[in-house]
Amino acid sequence: MGMTITEKILAKSAGKDVVKPGENVWLNVDVLMTHDVCGPPTIGIWKREFGENAKIWDKDKLVIFPDHYIFTANKHANRNVNILREFAKEYEFENYYDVGTERYKGVCHIALAEEGYNIPGTVLFGTDSHTCTSGAFGMFATGVGNTDAAFILGTGKIWEKVPESLKFTFHGKMPEYLTAKDLILQILGDITTDGATYRAMEFDGEAVYSLSMNERMTLSNMAIEAGGMNGIIAADEVTEAYVKERTDKPYEILKSDDDAEYLAKYEYDVDKLEPIVAKPHSPDNRDTVKNVEGTQLTKCYIGSCTGGKITDFRFAAKLIAGNEVRVPTFVVPASTEVAKQLEIETHNGVSLKQIFEDAGCVIAQSSCAACLGGPDDTIGRAVDKDVVISTTNRNFPGRMGSKQSEVYLASPLSVAASAITGIITDPRNFL
Repeated sequence: MGMTITEKILAKSAGKDVVKPGENVWLNVDVLMTHDVCGPPTIGIWKREFGENAKIWDKDKLVIFPDHYIFTANKHANRNVNILREFAKEYEFENYYDVGTERYKGVCHIALAEEGYNIPGTVLFGTDSHTCTSGAFGMFATGVGNTDAAFILGTGKIWEKVPESLKFTFHGKMPEYLTAKDLILQILGDITTDGATYRAMEFDGEAVYSLSMNERMTLSNMAIEAGGMNGIIAADEVTEAYVKERTDKPYEILKSDDDAEYLAKYEYDVDKLEPIVAKPHSPDNRDTVKNVEGTQLTKCYIGSCTGGKITDFRFAAKLIAGNEVRVPTFVVPASTEVAKQLEIETHNGVSLKQIFEDAGCVIAQSSCAACLGGPDDTIGRAVDKDVVISTTNRNFPGRMGSKQSEVYLASPLSVAASAITGIITDPRNFL
């Protein structure tokens, strides 16, 4: 019996020929990523458990991106960044991308891709549930807690159970009104927020391989919203082109065997799907945008590791160009590279940044910003009675700020259409 791509990567990492779901293996970790929320406690546990002479197992394989609570006057948040800064200095550690410097990158999951840490066939762990984003590169990527991360920091190893795999195949050619966000929200509505708990979610099919790397990252990013251990898309020439542009590290392209076993398979025809929204207060509370059309909004938000990539802004600018937004609309590039692209890239001869500014959007600095609430001075944060439509990945009570607010999750096309009208609007009205 053959193996899935996830099983092959874990077997390779464990130094085995074959692994099976349910089997426990020691993995050799290729990259450990942390940020300003979980980095300080991870470092604290590591120092406590490994002693005063604790050594980083491999400085080249550790990477730290402050990105969550950074553009704030909150002293506790600032203290966390100081701890990371002191750590980088004390251990003469290079892969630290400090805020307030030219090295600052923005949201960790997008920065990992841009800085060439996402290598097909490798194993990446991060102290953040959305680490599964990197699985779009044909690699195994998942989130861990601070204690597990501290163990990796000291040893480079982790004990993991091989997950069962689910396969999601999207057939057909993507219509212009659909994005990767609609595909993953469709899946979440079908399998619910615990439908893939501790399982690998593998994405396949003509529609998936027609997507850019940025769009593929949206699919794998939200695997965790179904409880998935990892999301994964086998690498192809699109992946290779992206990787080669950013690093000369060697990589290995692994693919699932034809006779690999899956716990379940789901098949979709993209031309039969519609723009989707997740209603408050869960990412699996699926409906069509059409069904909730007319819902009065107080804010629109385009940003986050899920919805703040250059492709997301291209989608949004296409609709917003020449229009004015009716409600406060926040544009938050996921990375400083994306922020630069907004200035350079044009739509009908006008830069994307100019399009958003002319429409009355607020453009914020690259960071996680209001996606996870944050301190009171966080830009775009939801306050009491706010009704927000957002390109982010979670809409639990309080996720974007006030527990009294309501958040609808949607594609950048649906958010842009809604920003123009001030009510939830189907993007097909503008296309």
